[in-house]
Amino acid sequence: MTDPRLSSLLQDCPGLRLTTEPADLEHYGRDWTRRWTPAPLAIALPGSVDEVQAILRWASTHRVAVVPSGGRTGLSGGAVAANGELVLSLERMNKPLAFDAVDRTLTVQAGMALEAVHNAALEHGLIYPVDFAARGSCSIGGNIATNAGGIRVIRYGNTREWIAGLKVVTASGELLELNKGLIKNSSGYDFRQLLIASEGTLGVIVEATLRLTDPPPASNVMLLALPSFEVLMQVFAAFRERMQLQAFEFFTDRALEHVLAHDAQAPFEQVHPFYVVTEFAAGDEAQEAAAMAAFETCMEQGWVSDGVVSASDAQAAQLWRLREGITEAVARYKPYKNDVSVRISAMPAFMAETQALIGQAYPQFDVVWFGHIGDGNLHINVLKPDATEDAEFLTQCEHVTKLLAQVLARFDGSISAEHGIGLVKKGYLDSTRSAPEIALMKAVKRAFDPQGLLNPGKLFDL
Repeated sequence: MTDPRLSSLLQDCPGLRLTTEPADLEHYGRDWTRRWTPAPLAIALPGSVDEVQAILRWASTHRVAVVPSGGRTGLSGGAVAANGELVLSLERMNKPLAFDAVDRTLTVQAGMALEAVHNAALEHGLIYPVDFAARGSCSIGGNIATNAGGIRVIRYGNTREWIAGLKVVTASGELLELNKGLIKNSSGYDFRQLLIASEGTLGVIVEATLRLTDPPPASNVMLLALPSFEVLMQVFAAFRERMQLQAFEFFTDRALEHVLAHDAQAPFEQVHPFYVVTEFAAGDEAQEAAAMAAFETCMEQGWVSDGVVSASDAQAAQLWRLREGITEAVARYKPYKNDVSVRISAMPAFMAETQALIGQAYPQFDVVWFGHIGDGNLHINVLKPDATEDAEFLTQCEHVTKLLAQVLARFDGSISAEHGIGLVKKGYLDSTRSAPEIALMKAVKRAFDPQGLLNPGKLFDL
């Protein structure tokens, strides 16, 4: 607190919770990448929109860079503060604000955890359908800032589809109320959609009005064992043709081995190379018969080696844990992560080429694959051997990512499907976006943030 700028901040915003404790600087200054050493100026924890506005007005006056912070569960370095920035954490702004039964919307503060949003929606007999494994830690503001996807995109789409309105504080401290919950609004540019996936570089999301929907029909979860990588899309097509899929996720034997080491239960007596967990509507006998018909077809074709279907909610949760527990299970290995996407139709050819590339490039590393096959999103986790130095490991992985980016460019894919660009992927942005697009992105950044103070260095360098 010896920095005179912080004294002026407290004068401009009396009562603001502000900390420079070393443990807090460490905790709030990083995200799940763990690659950069946190070095923020301080941590501001506002409790209201007025305080957020005061902080950003102060930052603009004193030219202090600000890193907006939610649950910091991102994997692209988007919430890292390593160069003396002020971290603006929204975690105290974590409450539901309003529910509208006619519009079926829920307005919440940006720091509210996704799981708390789910629970608040359920209190009104509705659901907010976007979901992923970090639901208990991630915040809705961070989800919006990265347009997070998750495990049910195949049924419900990404976060973007469920945002009816936003309140955003600009770099100069002005408050924008975007779209205000309207369904139809053709009055010029939709800044709400521009702020979604902007990674905190254009403004600080402080409130969101979320669209809700009816709970899905009763569902079952099925775990399938596959003999090879090549049959994955055939299995997906067979199930999608016969039933209403809620999710269709795959993972490898290596992924399962790590999850089982974290006390999960083995689903089959034998080990298989690949697995799929799928959730589907099963409210009546016809739907359950369709699921069994799809399974039997896949068995007859040799696409599936074994399978199990949940008989209870508890068993469904156990099967989902095999997929959702992967990230936590491999965390200790400091994995280098690639989060990529292509069109679903391009997935078979892309997967074959990528598997060959990864296998040749990383013969000495443990590579854990999993992903959202139903929406074309693959996660590739390269685990660092204990004996390999961090710098050496990173150098090898970055070289392969350059090759992977070239493959993605040929397939018109994306180097970041759902975790954002942040610091990790900004060197590969041009594999996904054209030079004119990037130039326009930079122009938009300058229009919203002329001093370049909001989450600087993320996405691209100005």
